[in-house]
Amino acid sequence: MPTVNIYLTFDGNCEEAFNFYKDIFGGEFSYIGRFKEMPKVDGAPEMPPEQGEKLMHVSLPISDETSIMGSDSGGDWGKKIVQGNNFSVSVNSNSEEEARRIFNALAENGKITMPFDKTFWQSWFGMCEDKFGINWMVNCEIQPEHKNFEKEHSVK
Repeated sequence: MPTVNIYLTFDGNCEEAFNFYKDIFGGEFSYIGRFKEMPKVDGAPEMPPEQGEKLMHVSLPISDETSIMGSDSGGDWGKKIVQGNNFSVSVNSNSEEEARRIFNALAENGKITMPFDKTFWQSWFGMCEDKFGINWMVNCEIQPEHKNFEKEHSVK
């Protein structure tokens, strides 16, 4: 069964916001990564050095089932932030087939903003806006039985 969490996007102050949320909810970040840690993608615009310290992804567990996640926008080379519409619903599945089915159904008559594909963080992942204008992120971690995934597939 998939889990659903909220994904927040900030205009450069994600780290400040998540430290604030951590003070309120307690706990520790299960992951924190910066844009400078991303592998370079052929054909992608060059990231300005000042963007490197901004957060690419952070996750703060709130309970066993719930986390809040977030990132900074990509500045001039990423999607522009509109206050009040700077969130996505994040769906995490244990099955690639289920994740792909959910993604395809949500994207039908909507807009795919990142095709569902394998990622450098060892997941299947895609982003879309559904026909009602809601932003979705669908993720499925690659299962341990697929340890040779990188050898079998060229990760982009």
